[in-house]
Amino acid sequence: MKNILIKPLVTEKVTQKVKDRVYGFVVTPHANKAQIKTALEKSYGVTVSAVRIAKRKGKVRRLGRRRIPTAFPDRKVAYVTLRSGEIDLFPKA
Repeated sequence: MKNILIKPLVTEKVTQKVKDRVYGFVVTPHANKAQIKTALEKSYGVTVSAVRIAKRKGKVRRLGRRRIPTAFPDRKVAYVTLRSGEIDLFPKA
């Protein structure tokens, strides 16, 4: 399993939970809690205390000039609570 973490989830709700040391990540659909925990600890050098997983159903949106319905893919989201360390979602360049 090469890449378990796809990208950090940057929404209004998740950025407010950063104060409580909770971060959100979009992960691969086949990843389990233990794999997500080890991937985060290796990638960011933090200690994870809890991992919660939610499967989000893909929506159907109408796109383009002719308003053609397009299905967006399902995705799996992991909400991770940290015991120690922190993750910088907006690094300074």
